[in-house]
Amino acid sequence: MNPETSAATVPLHVEAVSVDIAGHRILREASLSADGDVLGLVGPNGSGKSTLLRTVYRMLHPASGRVTAGGRDVWGIPAREAARITAALVQDAPSDLELTVAECVATGRVPHGRLLSADTVADRAAVQNAMKAVGVEAYADRGVATLSGGERQRVQLARALAQEPSILVLDEPTNHLDVQHQLELLSLVRRLRRTTLVTLHDLNLAAAYCDRIVVIEHGAVIAAGTPENVFTSTLLLEVFGVHAAVLSNPLTGRLQLAFTERNNL
Repeated sequence: MNPETSAATVPLHVEAVSVDIAGHRILREASLSADGDVLGLVGPNGSGKSTLLRTVYRMLHPASGRVTAGGRDVWGIPAREAARITAALVQDAPSDLELTVAECVATGRVPHGRLLSADTVADRAAVQNAMKAVGVEAYADRGVATLSGGERQRVQLARALAQEPSILVLDEPTNHLDVQHQLELLSLVRRLRRTTLVTLHDLNLAAAYCDRIVVIEHGAVIAAGTPENVFTSTLLLEVFGVHAAVLSNPLTGRLQLAFTERNNL
C-alpha cells in the first residue's frame, strides 16, 4: 500500500473540550474540526496546544466535552482500535535507540496485532512504504541511536504512517529539521490527503502548508479560518506581541508574514 493513498478520510471533531491538570483548568471548551484537510494549531507557548492534541490521541481524558473520529467517541472505543484510526507524532516520543530503523517503524504495526516485526506481506509493505515516504529506507538496518535528531524525527513519522491511520496528529513535527527537510516533510503531510491536526511554532510554515488555522490562547480557541482570514496584523499583535506585514510569497503565491518587535514601530 502507498501511504499517500491507503487510508480513507475520517472527520475529526473536538467538541467543547475542557481539560484539568492538577486542579487547574488548562483547556476551556475548545472546539475544532477537520475532514481530509490539514488543520494548523498555533498559539503562544503554554497556550494549551499540546494539551488539546493529547485529548485527541487519548493521553489526557477531557473533564468535559468529547473528541470524535468518524463520528465515534475516541474515549468510548478500545485503545487498540483508536490507534488504528489516529496516529500521533509527539515531541516526547520514545527514541527506541536500541532498535534498527526498520524495527522502530515496524512498531507502528502494533495496533494491527503485531509487535516488533512485520510478519505479513501487508505489514512488510506498510513498513517499507512508510520508510520510503519519509526518505529513511536507506537507513533500514541502521540503529536509531546512530541517526541525527532530524533523521530520528523522520523515523518517528514513518512509524506513525506504518499504522496506516486515517487521522494524523503531529506535535511540532519540524523540530530538529533543517529548512529543506521542514519543507519536504510538510509537503509530504499535505500529499497524504488525510485528516491532519498539526501544531507549529513557525507561522509561515503554518500559512504555507495548512488549509485552515486555529489560534489558541490561554486554553481557549480565539480564531479559526483560512490563513488569509486568521493571520491579520491585529491578531498577530494581540496574540503574539509582534508587528507583522501580511505579504505574498513571490515563489509560491502563498501568504507570508514579516515580523518585527512590538517596540520597533
